[in-house]
Amino acid sequence: MLESEEFCDKSDEKKQRLYFASGYGLIQSAKGLMSFADDDLLAGLAHTRQATQVANQHRKKQSFIGSLVSSLQNPVGYIKSMTPVEQHAELVYAESLFEKSLLGIAYSGDWLAFIKEVLNMRATMSIYRQLGQYLDTMDAEARARGEPEDTSIDVHFRSGVYLGVGMNNIILSLMPGKLQTLVELFGYKGDRQLGLEFLMKAGGWSYEQDEPSVNARDEGVRRAMCDMTLLIFHLFLSSFTFDGIDISIAQKIIDWNLKRYPNGVFFLFGAGRLSLCHSQPQRALEYYNKALTSQSQYMNLHHLSFWEIALANFCLWDIPASLKHWKILNDESTWSKAIYTYCVAACMLETSNKEGKREAAKLMLKVPELKQKIAGKSIPFEKFVARKARKFQSQKNRLVLPTLELAYLFLAISHAPRSVIADKMLPEVYAALQKIEKGTETDYQDGGYWDDYCLTKFLEGVCLRYIAYPEPDATIDPDEIVSIPKGEAEAKSVAAFKFVFENGPKIDLDHYIVYHAHYEYGRILRCQGNTDEAREQFELILSGKPLEVGPSGKKGRYSMENPLQLRSHAALEHMLQYKQMQYQDLVPS
Repeated sequence: MLESEEFCDKSDEKKQRLYFASGYGLIQSAKGLMSFADDDLLAGLAHTRQATQVANQHRKKQSFIGSLVSSLQNPVGYIKSMTPVEQHAELVYAESLFEKSLLGIAYSGDWLAFIKEVLNMRATMSIYRQLGQYLDTMDAEARARGEPEDTSIDVHFRSGVYLGVGMNNIILSLMPGKLQTLVELFGYKGDRQLGLEFLMKAGGWSYEQDEPSVNARDEGVRRAMCDMTLLIFHLFLSSFTFDGIDISIAQKIIDWNLKRYPNGVFFLFGAGRLSLCHSQPQRALEYYNKALTSQSQYMNLHHLSFWEIALANFCLWDIPASLKHWKILNDESTWSKAIYTYCVAACMLETSNKEGKREAAKLMLKVPELKQKIAGKSIPFEKFVARKARKFQSQKNRLVLPTLELAYLFLAISHAPRSVIADKMLPEVYAALQKIEKGTETDYQDGGYWDDYCLTKFLEGVCLRYIAYPEPDATIDPDEIVSIPKGEAEAKSVAAFKFVFENGPKIDLDHYIVYHAHYEYGRILRCQGNTDEAREQFELILSGKPLEVGPSGKKGRYSMENPLQLRSHAALEHMLQYKQMQYQDLVPS
C-alpha cells in the first residue's frame, strides 16, 4: 500500500488526474478509518473531496434538469451516450462520494452531518444502480449476438461496477427491518445474493470450481477490492448474519491470493480469521504474526493484527498473552480507548497481584470518560464496558469472570477448541460458582448477588453448548480428547439457561444476560432439531417485551441490544430459508 501511495503522490502531485486523485483518496480513506484519528479522517475527507471534484469535471456535461430527466427516464441510454472517459468519471464520482460519506459519518458526531452524508450515499446508490442496469443491458445484447459478454466494456470499468453494485446490495440487505422498510420507500432494496454474485464476477469465482475463471492478466483494477469485500462478508459479518455466508468461498479466495501475494497483509488477516472460524486459534496466530512482519510502514495495520491476536489468545485462554496486546492497543491505537482500557483492566483483575489489581481499579475509573460517538450515537460495546466499569466501582472493585464475559461477547468461546473450553474455561466458571453458592444474598452488601450468579450460570451454559455443538465451520481435531461427553454437556447447558430464566427477575443491573440466554438457548434448540421451539426464543427477543421482569415491572433498554437483535433476526431468517428449501425439495418439479 505504501508503494501505491507514493506512486499516486509522485505521479500527480496536484491530484488533478482522475485515477491518481481517486487512488490517493482511497488510501487516505483507509488510513482514516483504520485509525479514527481526527487528523487522518480530515486528510481522508480532503482527498476524497478533491477526487470527487476531479471526477465531476470529467462527467458528462449537461444541465441539471436535463441530466435528471435523462437519468430517470432512460438511465441506460444516458450511460450509453457517454464517452469512455465520462463513464469512468461517473464511476469514480460514485466511489469517491461513497468514501467521503463513510469518513463524514465517522467524523461528524452529530445527526445533521449524518443526514447530509446519508443523502450523499443515496446519490451514490442511484449512480451504481444506473451503471449496473447499463452493464446488464449491454451484456444481454451481447448474449443475443452469441457473445458471453460485451467485450467493448473495459475490465477496469466492469470490475468497478461489480464492486459498487455488489457492495450496495449487501449493505442494504444488512439493514435492520424497520430501516429497510424506510429505504424501500425511496426505491432502494438490497438483494444479498445478487450482490454476492456481482462481487464474485470480478474474479470469476464460482461455488463449483476452486480456481477463478479470471486470471491476473485479464482482471480489472478493482478485482482485489471485490475479493476483500467478499472476505469481510464471509469471515467478519458472519458474526451477525447467516444468509449467504459460505466459508468455502473465503477459503478459495485466500488460497489464490496468498499464492499471488504471500505477504499480502489483508489476505494474511483473512487467513487468520478463517482459521478462527475453523476453531484453530493457534494457526490463526501464525498468520497474524506473519501479517505483523510483512510491513512496518502503517502502524494501524499492526493494530488490526494486535486486536486479532488478543482475541485468538482469548480462544486459547492465554490471558497474559492477550493482556500484552490489549496494553499495546491501549498505548498506541486511537480507535476505542474505552474498550482497550476495560480489556486491560479486566485481564489484570484475573492475572495480577494486589498492586496490579489496584492499577486495574484506576483504569476502571477512566473507562466511562473515554466513550466516543459516531454520527451522534454511542458505540454499543463502549456503552457496555462503561456500564461494567461503573458497576465495578459501585461493588467496591468487584466483577465476576470479566474476561470470560468479554470472551463470550467477542465470540472467542465459540471459536475456541473444545478441549480449551472444557479444561481451561469451565474450571474458572465452576470455581466462581462454588464461591457464589457458598454465600448468600445477604453476604453481598453492595448488591449484585443474582447478577453474578446468573452471569456465571449463563457462561457455564455457553461453554457447555459449544462443547456439545461446536460451530458448523469448526474443524474438529480427531485426536482431541474432551473430558465432558456430548450428552452431559447438552443437558447441563440447557439446565444452566433455564436457571437464568427462572432467576432473571432478581437481576439488578445486567439484564442483558437474560436476553442472550434466550438467544443461546434458541441456538441449542436449533442444533437439537427443535425448530419451532428455537423460533419462539428468537421471536421473544425480537418482540421487545421485557423478559427479565414480572408483569408489574418494566426495565429499559439492555446492554448490547442492537447487536443481539441483528443476530436473532438473522437466525430467524436463516431458519425460514432452510424451511423453504426443504419444502421445495418435497414439491415435485
